[in-house]
Amino acid sequence: MFVIMFVDDILIYSRSENEHADHLRIVLQVLKDHKVFAKFSQCELCLMYVAFHGHIVSSKVIEIDPEKTVVVKSRPRPLSPLDIQSFLGLAGYYRMFVEAFSSIVSPLTALTQNKDKFVWSEVCENSFQQLKDTLSSALVLTLPERFDGFVVYCDASRVGLRCVFMQNEKVIAMLCGNSKFMKRTIQPTIWK
Repeated sequence: MFVIMFVDDILIYSRSENEHADHLRIVLQVLKDHKVFAKFSQCELCLMYVAFHGHIVSSKVIEIDPEKTVVVKSRPRPLSPLDIQSFLGLAGYYRMFVEAFSSIVSPLTALTQNKDKFVWSEVCENSFQQLKDTLSSALVLTLPERFDGFVVYCDASRVGLRCVFMQNEKVIAMLCGNSKFMKRTIQPTIWK
């Protein structure tokens, strides 16, 4: 796979210029065959890195667009459950860059459950600030180099699940789930 499509945006990624020329030819032919045309003035071709839907993507890594971390960092303290949901929606888009995301946001998520009583505690403030700080200095994810040598590290308990997908000691992806996820989907006998 060498194409990512989102609505009317197409991202073609390749490991070399020759490979990219081949990939570009294939995609343009498919578009032509289906009578879909790309407007040349809106195309950016043969870039070493590109900003794509809040991410900076290069031939080797994916990271959070620094402009988005400024938006997260400047976010004021939530004043209602709706504000928290809005912030968690923004932050959740980048959850794959944050180790233990579910654990960090747990106090904030709990505040969204009770719509009648909204009490912002020190624990909530710490969670909010930790998430903002973590997103501002988030991990850089590495793109896989080939299709072998992958290692998956997992840890599960009644509290949650964490998995890290790695290749050559570099993080490719992370996953975490909270206790609600664990109780719903995984039998206790297979946690370990």
